[in-house]
Amino acid sequence: MPLFAVICRDKPNHLQIRMETRERHLAYLAETGVVQFAGPFIEGGSPIGSLLVIEAENREAAGAWAAKDPYTQAGLFASVEVIEWRKVIG
Repeated sequence: MPLFAVICRDKPNHLQIRMETRERHLAYLAETGVVQFAGPFIEGGSPIGSLLVIEAENREAAGAWAAKDPYTQAGLFASVEVIEWRKVIG
């Protein structure tokens, strides 16, 4: 199954939304079973976005998965980009 990078950038001054939604976000990642790895982008010691690599049938399915993420639903992200990704090393 293809892999997709889901690159999310937080809206400025939305750290509180991230923190309030974090447990639901982590539960969603675990429940869906498609995440290969994930973690936040950090700037100045604080999260400013997220990188997730997921398995999906196609880009549209990956985008639909990203749209259901509790972070997305809570309005945390200024942008979400979905790009097919291929693992080469690691």
